[in-house]
Amino acid sequence: MEGILLCVFIFLLAALPLCMLFTRDKTEPRKKVKLPPGSMGWPLIGETLQLYSQDPNVFFAAKQKRYGEIFKTHILGCPCVMLASSEAAKFVLVTQAHLFKPTYPKSKERLIGPSAIFFHQGDYHLRLRKIVQGSLSLEAIRELVTDIEAAAVAALDSWHGGHIINTFQEMKKLSFEVGTLTIFGHLKDNYKGELKKNYLIVDKGYNSFSTNIPGTPYKKALQARKRLNEILSDIIRERKEKRLHEKDLLGCLLNSKDENGEVLSDDKIADNIIGVLFAAQDTTASVMTWIVKYLHANPKLLEGVKVVLESLRMASIISFTFREAVADVEYKGRIIKSKHIYF
Repeated sequence: MEGILLCVFIFLLAALPLCMLFTRDKTEPRKKVKLPPGSMGWPLIGETLQLYSQDPNVFFAAKQKRYGEIFKTHILGCPCVMLASSEAAKFVLVTQAHLFKPTYPKSKERLIGPSAIFFHQGDYHLRLRKIVQGSLSLEAIRELVTDIEAAAVAALDSWHGGHIINTFQEMKKLSFEVGTLTIFGHLKDNYKGELKKNYLIVDKGYNSFSTNIPGTPYKKALQARKRLNEILSDIIRERKEKRLHEKDLLGCLLNSKDENGEVLSDDKIADNIIGVLFAAQDTTASVMTWIVKYLHANPKLLEGVKVVLESLRMASIISFTFREAVADVEYKGRIIKSKHIYF
């Protein structure tokens, strides 16, 4: 259990770039290049309505079948380019990653918080990365093994009775329990209940159509995110009043100082707590779901010591990620404009 938690939570820290592109040498004669094929849809809304009127996987699969491994679209308020091949993914991840920076559509950034680690680069990102790594040290995890085991046993017990369960959703519940343990340690039940209730509303609205119309999933998510900030403010205030030097993530965030002796503001701490929960939950739940699948199909794997690593090798735990080009880039004769989002 200890090894699984440590391996899985690496995904809190590492962003997976998804593209790989060639830059054009400006000293060479200018070649005629074209924009990627595709449709930008309607003004302002682009193809967002088409995306949300069906399974997103069906939307992207149809685009890929029609246009190939690289195509343009306009969704979530952003002009986008989709790169959908292992060659393109390897290309951006390894050789030309410096031409792209981590980014997310503004609609998603509003729900997580603009100060979250994966919206930034440079010194601020490095500082937060070290903080998160410190909170996931072997010493800190050892102290949580008993509680993590109790959460896992409780989850298994809830599956008894012969009823059908959705493994991924059950793993999301478990990963949330483990996530709150690593972030807060032992949290009061009233705080834990309110956090979970409002987080689930934000999670539900995260991939919904972004609109401020009352009653829509996205509007409800915005309201729940505001309540999360209030709850976290109360938790942070109590922790400060007690002057405890805890080794959980909240403690590490509170005790961190930069080279000038400045501490993180409460808003920055709250954004990064929500960011860590988001970064951990789906990826953690995904890899645990695959582990359950492979263990069920191959019980002898229980005798091995590389179940997690083998699951990560065989299965993808995220469908896509976002990057923004910092300069115009050429890839296979197609020009990809700067400030466009790629995934």
